Parts: sequence; structure tokens; C-alpha cells
Amino acid sequence: MTTEDGTERDLLPTATPARTRAAVRELLRPHRVLAGAGFAVLVVATAVGLLTQPLLGRIVDLVTRHRSPDALTWPVLALAGIALVQGASTAWGMALVSRLGETALARLRELFVERALSLPLDRVERAGSGDLNARVTRDVSRVAEAVRTALPELARSGLSIVLTLGALALLDWRFLVAALVAVPVQAWTARWYVRHAVPLYARERIVTGAQQQQLLDTIGGARTVRAYGLQAEHDRRVTARSRAAVDLTMRGVRLVLRFYGRLHVAEYLGLAAVLLTGFLLVRDDAVSVGTATAAALYFHSLFTPVNTALVLLDDAQSATAGLARLVGVVDVRAEEDAADGAAPVTGPPGVVVSGVTHAYVPGRPVLHGVDLEVRPGERVALVGASGAGKTTLAKLVAGLHRAESGSVLVGGAEPDASGRLVGLVTQEVHVFAGPLAEDLRLARPDADEAELREALAAVGALEWVERLPEGLDTVVGEGGHRLTTDRAQQLALARLLLADPPLVVLDEATAEAGSSGARVLDEAAERALRGRTALVVAHRLGQAAAADRVVVMDAGRIVEQGTHEELLAAGGAYATLWRAWSGSRSPGESVRAAEGGVPAGDATPAGGGTPAGGNTPAGGRVPAAKSRPAPVPPPSSTPSPAQPEISEAPR
Repeated sequence: MTTEDGTERDLLPTATPARTRAAVRELLRPHRVLAGAGFAVLVVATAVGLLTQPLLGRIVDLVTRHRSPDALTWPVLALAGIALVQGASTAWGMALVSRLGETALARLRELFVERALSLPLDRVERAGSGDLNARVTRDVSRVAEAVRTALPELARSGLSIVLTLGALALLDWRFLVAALVAVPVQAWTARWYVRHAVPLYARERIVTGAQQQQLLDTIGGARTVRAYGLQAEHDRRVTARSRAAVDLTMRGVRLVLRFYGRLHVAEYLGLAAVLLTGFLLVRDDAVSVGTATAAALYFHSLFTPVNTALVLLDDAQSATAGLARLVGVVDVRAEEDAADGAAPVTGPPGVVVSGVTHAYVPGRPVLHGVDLEVRPGERVALVGASGAGKTTLAKLVAGLHRAESGSVLVGGAEPDASGRLVGLVTQEVHVFAGPLAEDLRLARPDADEAELREALAAVGALEWVERLPEGLDTVVGEGGHRLTTDRAQQLALARLLLADPPLVVLDEATAEAGSSGARVLDEAAERALRGRTALVVAHRLGQAAAADRVVVMDAGRIVEQGTHEELLAAGGAYATLWRAWSGSRSPGESVRAAEGGVPAGDATPAGGGTPAGGNTPAGGRVPAAKSRPAPVPPPSSTPSPAQPEISEAPR
């Protein structure tokens, strides 16, 4: 698919019809007993209901033969009994079929979410979040609606059609032949509809995804749109995408109207054939008037199930198109788990980056031949202007992206995004809706309350958590207690401690803190990094000064690296940044920072610029601290597979 700017959008795959049918069989296979029971009960319900027409025919014969009113008693009572039995058995059968559909749908949802969460971020970014969002919302809703309404009705209608045609044959085979006159028209109508509906609905899904992508881009970048006066252009794009979606929807409406018109032709053609056959058979005394009446009623009773089945083809085709898009995601091969076959990591792993080049858009690399080695237990700070490639390198080390060329090894193996080896905390954190304790247990599901409190205390959050209305049981996130940015970041660091990964990547994890919270967050980050290999994207030069080694990046390349003192002595780019940063501080503050502490003053260099990658809020402050202690090896244990915060936005 081509976007407005002419770039190609590599949408997530859509399953073929054969693969979609195979996926449905796979989902239903574990529930064969339930499917068989539902089918059997519906057969009984339909068969009982088909006794109604012969009884009505019997009543007609009794009346035409001038029998006494008493002769009508048992047919009327039988009709009442049939209604009760058919109603009860139909309800039971529909409940079984609905349960079957809901169970299969729940499993499909689980598979979809599991696979969607394991998709490589660069794959999602190439497709656009609108494509995945459309599948999660519209496609899942269409499939769910079809399962709840179309599936049970289709099952009941199909059985009614087959058994009613059988009942017509039992009355007289010539009635069946007459009824089949409508079949060619109905079959042709169904084939015509399917041939046009499948590609139409598939195209509608793609256009809807593009529409949602444009809305997400416009709303998410509203500030930038206003700042650059792009409102008119974005209005035009949203209008164009919306009109395309509306046009396809109206094409679908016109298609359905033509479909209904052709169905009506088939209905009345078949009814006329059955009535004519009945007239001829009664005239020749081959059947009674009651039998002919029963045959006409049988055919008329086919109107509802046939129309239901064919009309539900509209929902079925729409749901099938959505199902194919869901199965397409489920079938995407997840990233190979590089840690599965590796030996358990018993200490801080090393990181080796060799000749790495990476691009988000083909032909536009953001990293160029990067080589970097981080020794086990070492803390390395990445410094550089915005767009230098710091975040991209951090994401490659965290396993969120695969390098276009070159290699990234963590502990001798390729990193993955599962969090077994690498924990990533960024400035964009998310508070999950629900009790605060459950938010923390996402990192370690088996953590008890004492361990949760210990992690909160380590990041300086226990005091304010205990002041919440219900403590650890307080509902936070959407619809719950609102947390400030500082407190949300503390929760992210607490999750990091609970997950206990041997390698930590901090991507400007304290950049969003205000001046009052910067000291607390920096101290919390210091505790989280202790005893681990660490790669820190530094937004304050005081953080870089406290690292074992500083790596300076510019335009996707490493231009300097060494200790803080070595880089100051070299007089290069880092020394220039440091002089600008320390120029607005007292001599005592600069000395403390150079010794590994971070002064509590403003972290913005003279002139109002942002040091070493920026993103520091106005008035942001950083804590004073003593020199960072030597790393302490963590106890031998296999880290929890939980993954701390992940940022998707490329830099």
C-alpha cells in the first residue's frame, strides 16, 4: 500500500482462504464433542419443527372432508406439543453452538494477542500502527459479531434447508423437483455475491486501516501539525482517506441491495413451480389438497432459512475477511528466542556490537558501521545530540530491532525482546490499569507483598504508595488513581528490580522528571543499575560523568569514547559539551560532578541548550551523589522473563 507521501506501507500479512479454513478447523478440533452435541440437538429441533406442515395439511384435509370439529383436537394439541419441544431443543442447540463459537473465538483472541505482542517492532512500524489497530478493533469485532449471531443462525438455517427438502421428497418427489427450480438462481446469486464481496471487504479493511493510521498520525502529532501550520494538509489527508472508506462502504450497500433483489426473484419462481405442481397433482388425484398445502407450506418455510443463510453471507464474508487478517498475524513467525538455547546467565553479561548499520527506512541509515564493546558489569553512557542514533543503538542492544547488517551479541547470544537478558526503561512509561500490586507483578508474577515493598523502597516509592487510599491495592492507570510522571517512572524502575535482568538499558529514563523529582529518580536509577551491566542514554552530563565510560555519538557514528577524565583531556566534542554544561555552575558543583557526583543545580547548559541529547525539562535538576561504587555481581539466578517498559518511537 502507498501512503500520501509516496512511501510504500508494508502491511501485515493476510491469510489465504485455504489457510483461513485450516485455522478454523484447528480452532474447532479440540471441541469436537461440543460441536457434535450442538449439531445433534439442532437436527432434533429442526426435525420436530418439520412435523408442523403435515399436521396443517391434515387439518386442511379434515376440513375439506367436512369432519366434525372433534377430529381437529389431536392435530391442534400435537401442534402445541411440537412448538414446546422445538422451542426448547432449538434454544439448547443454539446455546451449544454459541458456546462452541465463543470458545474458539477466545482462543483466537489469545493467539492473536500473543503473536501481536511478539511481533518485531520494526515490522509493526513498517506496517503502521493503524493496520494493527484496525485488526485489533474492527476485525476482532466483526469476527465476534459473526460468531455470536451468524454462526448459530447459519447452522440452524443449513439444517432447516436440508431437512425441509427431504420432507418435500417424502411428500412426493415431484414437489422436490419443483422446489429445486429456485436453486440455480440462488446458487448463481450466491456465487456472484461471493465473487464481488470478498475482494470488496478485503479492500475495505485495508482502506479502513489507512484511515485509522492517518487519524493516529494527525492526533498524535497535533502539536507539530499546529506548530508548522499543517492543519489544511492533514485535513485533506483525513478527508481523502475517509471518503475512500465511505465509497467502499456504499459500494458494499449497493452490492447487498442487488443481492436481495435477485433472492426475491428466486423465491417467487420456486413458489410458483411448487403451487403449479400441487395443482396438477391434485387434479390427477395423485395427492390430496392437504398434501399439496403441506408442500406449499414447506417451500414457504424455506424462505426464512434460505434468506437467512444467504443474507448472512454478507456478515460471513465480512467476518471471513477480518478472520483472514487475524490469522495472517497469528501465522507470522515470531522472533526466534535467542536465549532459549543458551546457558543461563549467572552474572552481568557483556555486550559486543560489531559493524552495525541500521535503517528504519530503506536507503536512509541511522547507524553507520558502529562498533562497541561493553564489558560485564560496566556502565556505559551514550551521549550525543538528538538524532545521533543513541536510542536506536539502545533498542538494538535491547533486542527490539534486528540490525540491518552487522551483529549485536549480549552474553554471546543475540538479544531478544523477552526481557530474559535485557531490561529496558524509557522516558515513555505506561501505568497498567488495575491494582498497583498487579502492575508490579507483571514483572514477576510470583512476587509476594514483601518483595513488592522491597522493590518500591529501593526506588524511593514505598512512602507515597503507603499513603494511597488502599496502598498496594489502589487501582491505578486508566479510570483509577492518577500518578504523576515521576511516580510512574518509579514504578517502571521497581518493575525492573523485580524482573532482575542482568543487563539494563536506560533510555533517558529520568528525562521527564521535574526538578523536584529528578533527584529521586536518579537515585532510584542508581540503585537499579547497581551490580548490572548497563547502557545509559544520558540526558544530563552528570549521568555521563558517573559512568565507567562515555561514548559520544554523532550522525549515527561513534566519534569519541573513554572515561570522563580522558575525554575532557582530549578536548573534543565531549569536552565542549561539558564546558557548556558546567559554565553556568559554581566551581564546587562542577568539581562534584567531575568526581562522579551530580550537582543538584539546573542541568541545562549556558544559553538554554540541552546537553548530550536533550529532553531535559525546563528547570530540570539532577541529584548530587558520591562516586558510583564498583558493581556488585548479582546472585546466580535466571532472570524473570518479564519485560519492563518498551518505547516504540524511533529516534
